Amino acid sequence: MSTQPLLELHRRDVLRLAGSAVAFLALATSPFAALAQTTGGAALKIGTIGSGREGGALGTLFAKAGHPVMFSSRHPEQLKDLVASAGPSAKAGSVSDAIAFADVVLLVVPYTAVEQIGKEHGPALAKKQLVMDVSNPVARRDGEELVKWVEQQGGAALATAKLLPGAHLVRAFNAIGYAKLPELAHRQGDPVGVPIAGDDQKAVALASQLIKEIGFEPVVVGGLAMGKYLNVGTPLAGIHTPDEIRQIASTLK
Repeated sequence: MSTQPLLELHRRDVLRLAGSAVAFLALATSPFAALAQTTGGAALKIGTIGSGREGGALGTLFAKAGHPVMFSSRHPEQLKDLVASAGPSAKAGSVSDAIAFADVVLLVVPYTAVEQIGKEHGPALAKKQLVMDVSNPVARRDGEELVKWVEQQGGAALATAKLLPGAHLVRAFNAIGYAKLPELAHRQGDPVGVPIAGDDQKAVALASQLIKEIGFEPVVVGGLAMGKYLNVGTPLAGIHTPDEIRQIASTLK
């Protein structure tokens, strides 16, 4: 067989192949390579603990982005309208069902419920790739005593870490109101930034990927100790561009 065609392989084809190899190696060493291997490239299954206004809005965004979502409630039969509006990727179940189903869990409950969730489901939650903590302690709802205890722990993120030992926690979406989420997702021009805080690098990388998929720009502001600045009423609350978040975060300690 003649080797001439091989010898005459065009230089730009060689460069294209080399470039492909470099790109492949870059992908293989990226933070998301392990994630791709873990999930087999499939959409991640997301379970919500809490399917109220905020949990419903976030879960719906993930469902519409193509992720299978299970909304949970003590009365899942009451979630029919939410499931229907979220689309064919969504369904409902109990909290235990949602945790068993999920690769990633969204924790979106009144803060008084977090301790009991930890007692009942802590070991199962610790096995998940990511628990996205969206729950805020609010004095008028949860009581002054609980809010004071949270402050003594160093803020809500560190308090949640105590209540859910071993969970791969990332705090996010704590101060953008549920009603704004659908209209802010995929905003043209400057995307809306979402400040996030976490100590687990893999969980932070996964949270960042998921946040991008639903049309926001994640901005890592630090570890869980910085999570105290993500609540409603703190400087990072509200709607900001990524650059604005970085500038505000630079002034916090």
